[in-house]
Amino acid sequence: MSTVLKPLLPVEEALQSILTAAGNHEISTEWLPLNQCAGRVLAQSMMALRSQPPADMSSMDGYALQAKDTDPPGKPLAIIGESAAGHPYSGSLTSGQCVRIFTGALLPQGADAVLLQERATREGDVMRPEIVVKTGTFIRKKGMDFAVGDTLLTTGTRLKPGHLALAASMNHAALPVALRPLIAIMATGDELAMPATDPTGQSTIASSGYAFAAMMEAAGGQVLDLGIIRDNREALKAAMRRALDAKAACLVTLGGASVGDHDLVRPVAAEMGAAQTFYRIAMRPGKPLNFGAIGTMLLLGLPGNPVSASVCSHLFLLPLIAALQGDANAGADRSEPARLGRALKQNDERQDYLRARLSITSDGWVATPFEKQDSSLEYLLSQADALVIRPPHATAVEAGEFCRILRI
Repeated sequence: MSTVLKPLLPVEEALQSILTAAGNHEISTEWLPLNQCAGRVLAQSMMALRSQPPADMSSMDGYALQAKDTDPPGKPLAIIGESAAGHPYSGSLTSGQCVRIFTGALLPQGADAVLLQERATREGDVMRPEIVVKTGTFIRKKGMDFAVGDTLLTTGTRLKPGHLALAASMNHAALPVALRPLIAIMATGDELAMPATDPTGQSTIASSGYAFAAMMEAAGGQVLDLGIIRDNREALKAAMRRALDAKAACLVTLGGASVGDHDLVRPVAAEMGAAQTFYRIAMRPGKPLNFGAIGTMLLLGLPGNPVSASVCSHLFLLPLIAALQGDANAGADRSEPARLGRALKQNDERQDYLRARLSITSDGWVATPFEKQDSSLEYLLSQADALVIRPPHATAVEAGEFCRILRI
């Protein structure tokens, strides 16, 4: 009896299903010192524990004084001390006095302005202003950048170097970050062999796992490599149990996701109690993608074809790993505009992702899709800088027209 297949699921709906499921996953937290937080996702919002600057400071080298003493210019002011960064003047000044001050130094009590040293004439312990200054000139007021209690880092922020510098200025030595999710990965198929292990040259090299493990590590995941699993129900069940016992947040399978007699991943997962969310996406390459869960462990079935699996990884796996860490930008549109480097024909009902080279011109990026787009061509994938996104039923376009690209 023939199986009636459901209509192909649009890419956007598939991604939303994945993000929703990953977003419902429990996120564990650990506190790490700042020098270990780069690239991690902040697990809770953080408030400033001090103001920046912590007090009124000079933004220039010059003389701290009272602005009224500069009007009219030329009035002699007694130099009563010096204030340098880390070595503030301990006293206070009154009208008719000034303090030599340097950039970043605390403003002495009683001063309300700083006169540039280039606008002052000094003779021994006497300084004469050459110009009139206003109250507040060249002063960085306390809390000008931020004040105690300000929330400056928010939950879900993927921490960049600038965030770490800000956290330090906020007086935090450590931050709470999401634990890196454990992602189990297994390749399936009797035809697969590891590199340098096939003396006959008749096997298919299991190449995808290396790329995906590197991608997942870079995205913040921890990888549990289950190796090559043969087309055997018991072997597949044993591998899935290993992932479950390890408390993997997600199991990623490579191959065996279609509907052939030897494509066993989906039926075996069903025997393990998996609930399937969707199967078959309206995209090229990568149509036989499936997604579901075995208990709390998410299950992402990628096509066995390396190019198809790679495209699906950029579209679905990387956002999934981001969402498992609570990344607020997990679902953000990462595409950007470019101009086409060659003409393209009308598209059919599936969304196309064309491997392309990027070049830069005075008008911006130019994306030139390769002439050959067969999903078996791994070499071209390694040479691609981006994917040109062609929506379903897109009309024919000429070189030079705008398109959307996803950098890879």
